Amino acid sequence: MKLSGAQIVIERLVAHGVDTVFGYPGGSVLTLYDELYKNSARINHVLTAHEQGAAHAADGYARVTGKTGVAIATSGPGATNLVTGIANAYLDSIPLVAITGNVPVPLLGRDSFQEVNIVSITKSMTKYNAIVRDVSELESTLDEAFRVANDGRPRPVVVDIPKNIQSDLCEYKGNSVAKKQSVPISDDKQFEKLVSVINNCKKPFIYAGGGIVSSGAEKELLSLSQKLSAPVGLSVMGLSALPASYPLNLGVCGMHGKYASSLAKSQCDVLLVLGARFSDRATGNVAEYSKDKTIIHIDVDESEFEKNVVADYALKGDVKQFLLKLAQHIPPKENKEWLSQIEELKHEERELRRRDFMPRGVVETVQRLFCDDDTVVATDVGQHQMWAMQYYKFEKPRKLLTSGGLGAMGFGFGAAIGGCIANNKKRTVLFTGDGSFGMNLTELATAVSQKLPIIIVVLNNGALGLPRQWQGVFYGGRYSNSDLSGRKTDFAAVANAFGACGFSVSTIAELEEIAKKLPVELPVVIDFKISSDETVLPMIPPGGSVKDIITK
Repeated sequence: MKLSGAQIVIERLVAHGVDTVFGYPGGSVLTLYDELYKNSARINHVLTAHEQGAAHAADGYARVTGKTGVAIATSGPGATNLVTGIANAYLDSIPLVAITGNVPVPLLGRDSFQEVNIVSITKSMTKYNAIVRDVSELESTLDEAFRVANDGRPRPVVVDIPKNIQSDLCEYKGNSVAKKQSVPISDDKQFEKLVSVINNCKKPFIYAGGGIVSSGAEKELLSLSQKLSAPVGLSVMGLSALPASYPLNLGVCGMHGKYASSLAKSQCDVLLVLGARFSDRATGNVAEYSKDKTIIHIDVDESEFEKNVVADYALKGDVKQFLLKLAQHIPPKENKEWLSQIEELKHEERELRRRDFMPRGVVETVQRLFCDDDTVVATDVGQHQMWAMQYYKFEKPRKLLTSGGLGAMGFGFGAAIGGCIANNKKRTVLFTGDGSFGMNLTELATAVSQKLPIIIVVLNNGALGLPRQWQGVFYGGRYSNSDLSGRKTDFAAVANAFGACGFSVSTIAELEEIAKKLPVELPVVIDFKISSDETVLPMIPPGGSVKDIITK
């Protein structure tokens, strides 16, 4: 059976289980968009306001569903507008297939209208990318893209399809889709040694990352923590891997992590790192970070071994398979002295939190009024992101959408749109700041047209909060271009202009009043005014250690 290239794209998307894509049409993908029109009963296309919004929405969709996100853009500026979203998915290990159009093959390399070499541009931020120069290669290229995006460590890929390839005909094979293969544990002898280390430790600490969520190993992580009486600290990407109500879940650790989590991590004798990379924000001073402890690193991607921290034991493999295997070799441990030490750290943390703190009140009130355990929560990047990490209590995995590795301001709204659609258009919350929200607020048009009940909470301090905080601590209070007070944007009025619903508030009581009159099928912007002097604490300075922690 002969099909056009555009028809082959549709068939392969369906074969790989894709039911929703996000994108923006343009000249080089009109043939593909014509097939999307004809196949609207099979694939739901969500038109975003900007291609960056499409990439972030596909990312958010992937995080919530565990499936591969798909974003589509035309050539030239359409393709380049996807780049931030592709980079974000790369650093956060999210499976994403970006399909771009390009000028016809005979015009490639001639600086044709809206021509860019998107394959070269995205080479450093994709796991695989390819330009299809012959329609007979299209089916196998798409299959390889989906396979690579999901095998091992999930990451984004790019498939560039010139305009003539979309209309050219070839025989369609209809290949079967290969199942994802689990990566086995790589070294039995190394495994035996680390089992002995774990069984003999007195103060175990588990540092869990996004790999736990990607592999669906949340139950196994909880079981191991209970068995070892081991507290757990989480990376930003691993935050939802354990219920916040679990007593040994100490929350995020690192530069802006929670006090007890960061201190306990520094005081352990064995640090078991599961599906997490040692980013600079997590480690600070590497020598101090590694001091007086045995480090065991388990990851599906061996390129992370010895990149930033040299572990005493490093094993490549799927973290869920590792935990299942480890459970057979680990007897229960009580570690009463260690748990007593942890309780003391938790008490110290509670004492630090006694002050009346408006951002905490906003986050906790929003959760109480608008959320349940199934609510998807997105954040942008900045102080509000850290406050959400510290004070929002996640009870289920795949409910947090945040930009961890890239720290991309403007990520949150697109991700919230994708996450809301993935969660059957149930109420979704976005915590953002006036700086971040201003970057991609045009996606209000998307949220309104899709009738998405997204509550956008703008923690509006009239500043670029984290840069301002750092300038206050490290640059002598010279607030160079971090003051946004000169901007007079009325976010509530902007929301209403887009057809959404907007409110401006400055007290918790006003926030509680809003809860009584929320529309059902409209996005809502709550512009909450807070002081620009509010800070994220505790804080470990860049390159520092817990010895340098700032608590007030």
